[in-house]
Order: sequence, then C-alpha cells, then structure tokens
Amino acid sequence: MGRRGYPRLVLLASVGVCACWVSAAPQAPPDIEGLMTSVGERVGEYYRSAQSVMCVEQSTVQPIQSNWSPDGFSRTVESELHVEFEADGDTLSTARVIREVRRINGRAPRERDKKDRSGCTDPDPLSPEALAFLLPAHRDEYRFMSVRDGREKDRAALIIDFMSTSRTSRPELVEDERGHDDCFDWSGPLATRGRVWVDAKTHQVLRVDRRIDGPVDVRVPWRLQRRYNLAPWVVIERDDQTMHYKAVAFRDPDEVMLLPESVESLTVLRGGLQSTRRTETFSSYRRFLTAGRVVKDR
Repeated sequence: MGRRGYPRLVLLASVGVCACWVSAAPQAPPDIEGLMTSVGERVGEYYRSAQSVMCVEQSTVQPIQSNWSPDGFSRTVESELHVEFEADGDTLSTARVIREVRRINGRAPRERDKKDRSGCTDPDPLSPEALAFLLPAHRDEYRFMSVRDGREKDRAALIIDFMSTSRTSRPELVEDERGHDDCFDWSGPLATRGRVWVDAKTHQVLRVDRRIDGPVDVRVPWRLQRRYNLAPWVVIERDDQTMHYKAVAFRDPDEVMLLPESVESLTVLRGGLQSTRRTETFSSYRRFLTAGRVVKDR
C-alpha cells in the first residue's frame, strides 16, 4: 500500500469529503463479514451523494522537533474541495478528493508556491479519499478482525480493528512528483493497522484511527543520497492519523449527512527529514441539487 497522497516530507532546515446518508433503520449486531458488507454499502451511498457536496478545508502543518515541540512557523492552506468517484458498472472502485487552493497563510496563492520548498506539505490537488479502503473493491487488501461495543461522542458505536493484509513494509524514498524543492515522499508497501468506529444502528463511519507498524526503514536510493547528502535509510517512527465525522443538516429539502469534521496527523521521522503535525478542519458545506441551486448547511 502506498502513501495516502499527503503529507509529503521536507528536508530539515539547518499526510475525505465524506457524505453519508443517515438512516434510522436499526439492525441486529452482525458478524464481522456481514458488518463490513453493510459498512461498504454505506460508504458507497455516501460517495454517490457526495458528488453534490462541496466544503472548505483548512489544513495547518506545524514542523516539529524530535520531542514534538514546534520547530519554526506553521503553514495554513485553505482549499475548496469535493469528491469524485469511479465505478465499474454498479460497483464503486475508487474515490478521490479534488482541491482548489484559495488562500495560503491568508493570501492568494502565487505561481512560486507550485515549486517552492515552503509548499512541500501543501495538500495534493488530487488525493485518495480517506474511506475508499472500506469499499468492496479493496476488501482483499485488509483484514477486519474483532468487533466490540463502544461510544464515539454521544453515539453508541461498534469498534472494528483492522490491518493491511500484507505485513511487509518495503518503502523507498522518492522525490516530490510535483517538483517542490527538497521535498520527498515514499512509495511501496507499508503495513498499517487501525480502528473504525461505526454507528451501532446505521453502520456509518464516525471515526477512523490509522497508524503504521513502526518504526519503518525507508530505503534511500543512491542518487538521492548523493544529491541531498542523505543517509542510506530514513526511519518513520510514527505516522498516525485520526479522522472524525459529524452530522450536518441541510434544508430545502431537509436532509442530514455525516461529513468530515477534522483530521489530525502526526509524522515523526529520523534521518534528515522534517517531522510534522497536521490539523485539518472542514466547514461551509454546500449542497448542489440542480443547476444554479446551492443549499448550505444550517
């Protein structure tokens, strides 16, 4: 499994619109296979409805030191985003987030932001949607294991443990495909595990925690070692992500959807690359029902 699209990694100086229909129909607690089939169906429903929803994402990246204290200035990028999906017949195969950057640290984006080192950790214009791994098309890539009762905020929930099927991590450092200076990512298999909180009745996703099986060694090709004076290996000590969802009510017609509320990410590295903490918040949801008609959340 490769990277999720962002955040990318920068050399040290001296990284889903989700829309889910909320159903009131209760269900008896299913076994794990039945539960994941139901969860996959709910995710498919939200992707079909998410095409009519747009929102504003505010992404703030704070460089941190090895003790997690701030290391320099943060950078905030405000984007307008929506979700697109691809289907094979009636089966959804993948989904991605489409971003249009509106503001960077309170100003309009400039041409140099496309290549400058400071833009390394900016969100990708196109990136995988966070819940796509729950679609049936990706079921073989993960093992969904124990299920237990729990709560997420004020909701009764089922907590599902999962892990990637491949337990071998063999990532390799690569340069940023968008061409930012001193900017890197990794490519190749990376074993992950985590938990999914779903509503106990509707089986809609309320929260996802995801992390690597770390620490993980990332091989640095000789070409990058020589060009950037890097060691043969970079170590990912932590790469954690927590996503929260909330109910958003629309009117005319009245409808409630579960949509992203926030995403918190922590990436801790050794070997000459910058560790970061990222916080994303989502607001100003709008729903497009017909041509020229926009309905905001209330």
